[in-house]
Amino acid sequence: MTDNPLSVAEQDTFTVRRTIRIAAPVEKVWRAVTEPEHISSWFGRTVLVGDGTGAHGTVAWPDEPAIPIRVEEVDPPRAISYRWCNDEATESVPSEVDPAHSTVFTFTLEPVVGGTQLTVVETGFETTTDPAGNLESHRLGWDEQLDRLVVALEAQR
Repeated sequence: MTDNPLSVAEQDTFTVRRTIRIAAPVEKVWRAVTEPEHISSWFGRTVLVGDGTGAHGTVAWPDEPAIPIRVEEVDPPRAISYRWCNDEATESVPSEVDPAHSTVFTFTLEPVVGGTQLTVVETGFETTTDPAGNLESHRLGWDEQLDRLVVALEAQR
């Protein structure tokens, strides 16, 4: 597996950022971050209704409530942004995305020698009920989830 640096939490901008390299072509990485059946193999079980900007649905992990998610912007095969209501400090999860209390994460893909550079940037933690707690939780989450993505894609070589 490609060795990658860990996520960084930027407290002053309430942003989590991680850049990794994957020994797989951009087209394969693009499918892994945009198609629900592929997202579900490394992230949470993802269901999306519709295509492109405005597609909406849920992401769920075992023994956790489904989290609403919506595609905010798509620039194939370079970038995709999702908005979700993954506020771990709330007592209940809303049934649909609340733009006033949600975060946005964007995957940006760049071809590099030997594969793809993928950067995820998640912003908006200041709108959550526990900005510092959610920032740290998501920082750790992106470490785990993106490592799973690297393993899944590099195992298919």
